[in-house]
Amino acid sequence: GGMMFKELYQYRELLKSSVQKEIRGKYKASVLGVLWSFINPLLQVLVYAIVFPYLLRNTVDNYLVYLVTGIIPWNFFTTVITGTVNCIKVNAGIIKKVYFPRIVLPVSIAISGLINFFISCLIVIAVCVFSGVGVSWHIILLPVIAIVQMIFSLGIGLVLSACDAYVQDLEYMVNFLIQLAMYGTPIVYNLNMFSNTSNLLVQLIRMNPLTIIVGAYRDIFLYHQMFDLTQFGVVAIIALVILCIGTMVFHKLEKGFAEQF
Repeated sequence: GGMMFKELYQYRELLKSSVQKEIRGKYKASVLGVLWSFINPLLQVLVYAIVFPYLLRNTVDNYLVYLVTGIIPWNFFTTVITGTVNCIKVNAGIIKKVYFPRIVLPVSIAISGLINFFISCLIVIAVCVFSGVGVSWHIILLPVIAIVQMIFSLGIGLVLSACDAYVQDLEYMVNFLIQLAMYGTPIVYNLNMFSNTSNLLVQLIRMNPLTIIVGAYRDIFLYHQMFDLTQFGVVAIIALVILCIGTMVFHKLEKGFAEQF
């Protein structure tokens, strides 16, 4: 772990410009620019808000806020995962020409994802205010949850990006798994709607770290309460362990990147 921080610190200027490029590049091509980062999740929310209330009658109060507090964190997760999975392959040209710590690439995607997420949280706050749910002091805990989520996502992203250099079509498999994972996380539905909560599937969904992370966002934004510290602490430890494993796997596989292309 220390090695990663040392490298990133030595190459901090490269990391900074890489993050800026990442954020700019995302919206450069679109006329609406950064506005698009707001419109996109809102359109998603709109689709679910129209379709799902019929299916989920009376299972969730403030369904709109419930949705937004699920979809925006979910987008943060998927942005980091889909961004990192092919970041080595996409940059094959630079990797063959120049030496720099390759870990800068996935890390800059994770950091820019975090920054974009904080900007998107303005939507969450706006929806909370307009729907009458309001905002409480618990909102100051937002960075804690977001950083744990970033660590968790980056850890997975490091493993995926390193493997993607060696495995053909990994990104297509990952896209499929992300769609599955969305149903394995209570983003558009509420776990309380299942009458049989001792069901194995429900238990698994409860244990999903993303379920706990999204639940924490909902606690601070929607329910105005402190999230469960024990559960969240366990997720934070899992996230750090995954980050350590991810860093090790990445460093192990990084030696062969250039020959792969």
